[in-house]
Amino acid sequence: MRTALLILAQQGFQDLEYEGTRKGLEDAGFAVVIGSKAKGPCVGKFGEKIDATVALKDVVVEDYDRIAFIGGPGAFAYASDADALKIANDTVRAGIPIGAICIAPTILAKARVLDGKKATTWDDGQGTQIALLEKMGAIYTGDSVTVDGLIVTGNGPEAAEEFGRAFVSIAH
Repeated sequence: MRTALLILAQQGFQDLEYEGTRKGLEDAGFAVVIGSKAKGPCVGKFGEKIDATVALKDVVVEDYDRIAFIGGPGAFAYASDADALKIANDTVRAGIPIGAICIAPTILAKARVLDGKKATTWDDGQGTQIALLEKMGAIYTGDSVTVDGLIVTGNGPEAAEEFGRAFVSIAH
């Protein structure tokens, strides 16, 4: 069975983005594993509780067929988290499809894996996240979902199901 790793913030992941992405993966026959900074409970922005079974420091990217970072206010901390940045880099180097939705594309940008790649992101309305992506070499599309090679980015909860479908459709 193919396995996907969804990485959630310990506090403040985006519940709808998690649900839409998980649904897309499970509908396509993937087993879903939850990762976070530490093993144990993760609490969504809207109160959903999910248990992470793997800590980021213990992730071996080759154990997964897909890896995605789920957004939400808590996900921004991963843009400066050494374990999260290593996972992003290792995933791209291994040729494994990677995804990020909402604010999470900033993690990929900070990991320098979006340089020269088309990507989208949620933005705060002041251009903050767009500017970060562009500063790190990404080509911002403004689309709800953008696929560039093995990298899929989505701009927020409204795009969650589309993001999930695009993420599973990448040939690997």
